[in-house]
Formats: sequence, structure tokens, C-alpha cells
Amino acid sequence: MILNLNDLPIFLVHTTYSQLNQLRKISAKYLFGEAKKSFQQYDIPERESILYILFADIFELSKIDILSNKEIEWSSSDQQKLDTCINRLNALEPVQYVVGKTFFYKSYFRVNSSTLIPRPETEELVQLIVSDNTLPAPKIIDIGTGSGCIAISLAAEIPNATVSALDISAEALSTARINAKENNVNVLFHELDFLTNQDAVTETFDIIVSNPPYVLESEKVHMRQNVLAHEPHLALFVADTHALIYYESLLGFAVKNLCHGGYVYAEINEQKGNDMILLAEKYNLADAVIIKDMYQKDRIFKAKKI
Repeated sequence: MILNLNDLPIFLVHTTYSQLNQLRKISAKYLFGEAKKSFQQYDIPERESILYILFADIFELSKIDILSNKEIEWSSSDQQKLDTCINRLNALEPVQYVVGKTFFYKSYFRVNSSTLIPRPETEELVQLIVSDNTLPAPKIIDIGTGSGCIAISLAAEIPNATVSALDISAEALSTARINAKENNVNVLFHELDFLTNQDAVTETFDIIVSNPPYVLESEKVHMRQNVLAHEPHLALFVADTHALIYYESLLGFAVKNLCHGGYVYAEINEQKGNDMILLAEKYNLADAVIIKDMYQKDRIFKAKKI
């Protein structure tokens, strides 16, 4: 028998949310509704979307399970786990960190407070590289790899590629290595401060890609608190006075470490497209273009070494 609110005795109608763990059988839809009442952040549609992710990944209850009023067994430990998750969500922690993973491109990736949560725009960057590539076994390097989502996705999509990845964060690299193993690909990870020690990389590559910090410090006022409070600032922000510092380093590296005919790709701040074209001219890179993302914002830089 499925337990619905209307079926409950009067004393259970007034039972607190935390007391639901006393019930052996419960309706998934009812439980979802109670969770939605306890989760106070965001508007209702976003709140529901977040909870669907939480219920699917933590309790293996799909949206269909919830909407169809599936009867489930509910234990004390389940309730404690849900309470903990709701508390974290109410503290504006992103749901991807709460469940410990997110879907990117074609795979799941572990994420945590040491790694950025991959965005859809970055999927477009990966797809562009995959579509552009004509080499059977390219050498690729991903600079500032974070969770490893770009490097790992490219290694999966271009099976004969040799893929390397750099990051300054040992914690991020630890997560990236786990992601590579779980996605059954081979990526060579290296801990390196690219701004100060890029000369340590002496190999040449067919493809260089980077999604470096590009959000201006002045843009913080427009960002959501869940990002500011929980995602790593080291991977997000750059000083307004040195907005292109990572790109200067990236294109200088490309001049030395790209094979002739090789390409450099980068995700960029939407305000900096024209500046990136000028920077490519400064470094004598050819065919520089800025590609708009799905939101029609200048987002991807691409140039060639000739």
C-alpha cells in the first residue's frame, strides 16, 4: 500500500519531517514534497530540478518514480542522509558537490570544492576540438585541467590521442586521476604552476586547450552566492588589471610548443573577444577566430600556428 498524506492518521499529518524515518513504507512523491518544503533556497522550478538530481543520485529514485508515487522503504539512515543533504543545499552548496559528481559531455565526473563544476559552454569547446581534429593520433595538452573533464573527454573521443593535463592544484589533480580511471582513459597528469614554470614542458603538441580563470574580480557582484561561497576562486577569478595574464602565457606557450599547423583553443570571457584577436596577432598566430556559445556570447578562441 502506498502511503499518501490523505491516508495518514491525524497524529501523523502533524508529524515533523525528521520523524518520517519512523515509517517503514512511504510514498516517494510525498517524501519529495516534504523535502521541497525543507529546502528553502531558489525558486520552486530550480528547487525541484535540484531535488530531482539529489533523489536520483543519492537514493536512486528517478523523476518517474517520484511522479508515479512509487512506494519505497525508508530507513533511519536514509532520513539522516537526506537531512544532511538538505542542510548542505540550504547553505547554498551546489548540488553537484552534494552528490559528488556531475554529467559532462558524455560521461560522469567527480567534482568537489577543489574543482570547478563543468559548464555547458565547456562541452561546446570539447565538441569543437573533436569536430576539427583530422589527425589519427594527435598530441594534446589541457592546461588548468581541474576535474580533468576536457582532457578525459578528448581522450575518450579521440582514442589514439596522447593526452597530457596540467594543474597547479594537487587536490584537483587527485580528483582528475580518479575521473580518468573511472572513465577508462589514459591521461598524463602533471602538477605545475603554468604561469611561472611553463618552460618545464618541453614537448610539442598538435592541440593546446585551456579553460583558464577568466571571470573578472569586478564581476563577482553579479555572480550567485552558491558559486562564490563554494567553487574554487583560484580557478575562477582574475584581476581586472591583468585580465589576459593566463592568455598571454598560453599563447606564448603555443608559439613554442605547438607543432606547425597545430591549433590552440581556449574558453574566454565574453568581453575579451577582440582583445584575444589582437593577442593572437601579437604572437603571430594565424586564422584567429572567436566562436559564440549557445547563448550567443563570445566564448571560444581558436588560432593556428603556421
